[in-house]
Amino acid sequence: MNVAEILAAVPKLRALVVGDVCLDRWCTYDPAVAEPSRETGIPRIGVVRVESTPGAAGTVANNLAALGTGAVAVLSVLGDDGFGMELTRALDGRGISTEFCVRAASFQTFTYTKLINRETGVEDQPRVDFINKVALAWDVENRVLEALRRAAPQYDIIVVADQAETEEGGVITPAVRNALEEVAAAHPEKIMLADSRRRIGLFRKLIVKPNQQEAEAACRTLFRRTDFEALRRAASAPLLVITHGKEGVLVVSEAGEQWVATRPVENPVDICGAGDSFTAGFVTALAATGSPIEAAEFGNLVASITIMKRGTGTATPEELLAAEAAAGAGA
Repeated sequence: MNVAEILAAVPKLRALVVGDVCLDRWCTYDPAVAEPSRETGIPRIGVVRVESTPGAAGTVANNLAALGTGAVAVLSVLGDDGFGMELTRALDGRGISTEFCVRAASFQTFTYTKLINRETGVEDQPRVDFINKVALAWDVENRVLEALRRAAPQYDIIVVADQAETEEGGVITPAVRNALEEVAAAHPEKIMLADSRRRIGLFRKLIVKPNQQEAEAACRTLFRRTDFEALRRAASAPLLVITHGKEGVLVVSEAGEQWVATRPVENPVDICGAGDSFTAGFVTALAATGSPIEAAEFGNLVASITIMKRGTGTATPEELLAAEAAAGAGA
């Protein structure tokens, strides 16, 4: 299928993103108003503009929505705090449903605060991140499990975004992983993909999509050697999809390994979120075509557009069609 045919199928799809949705706050500060505090003498950073966007698992959802997916929802835990309200507003504004989100006073909404110099446009100050390091309260975890049981039958695609880098505190707990495995076993027709920064080796029966470093680290932990086929078998995964940045993607299946190269992109603007945009393209194209290779090619095309935008950008159908046409003209 070509890009137009894939895009024609996307509005018929329904996608659920399960995991750690965070609030990205892009705070532009003015160095000219950095006088010290009168009370403490500590220099201040004077923020003059704030833009809020969904981050982490929200970046995947945002990309799915931008591609024209018929319905996109997130299942996550949001704090009963101002950041949680801000994140809900950012998701709602993009047409992403928060129906299945669990709201809990005991939970601090994951929030990444990025400080950008107004004069240079560069993020040049340390980030201020609001994170969780305490395990989910049992009642909150139970509400997540109940929401998953209600939501899963309604969606063709389920993407799991295990973004938390702490040992505990994230949404994807062992109980949630087990529940996802049960869904995958009961519904083999669904496209279910897991992406995890630290725990990719713990998922079972889902497509697993680590980057090269994550895949090699999982192999060393499990086998003390790099063996991607062994990693796929250990995960009982129908596919192991390993992204290699600008080099391309390695697709590992029962049929063997196949390399899918990327199209060269000169001077990318911002590679932040490239893996998430690839994920959104991959799962939608896989649902449309049934071909992991075509899906990887489409995911690569989506990422080639988003890395030319500042922040965690998205790719629209119009941009994808133009990129395919430009590639054909240059062939």
